[in-house]
Amino acid sequence: MDIYSLLREFADSWVLLALTLVFLGVVLWAFRPGSRRVHEDIANIPFRHEDKPARDNGVMGSIGAKAQEAFK
Repeated sequence: MDIYSLLREFADSWVLLALTLVFLGVVLWAFRPGSRRVHEDIANIPFRHEDKPARDNGVMGSIGAKAQEAFK
């Protein structure tokens, strides 16, 4: 048996099984009990500051100000 046939047989059986188990694990992790709140919070990120912009404080605010000064 040459090396190509051996690797092909290995990929057709065990690697397929491993990838199927990884896929099922990811699906189960995404739909696990208690994750609904996390998914809803992430889905609402674009609407958090709909009425007024977020406050400009902290490190990111100073980085943004420096970047605006650089492009003037």
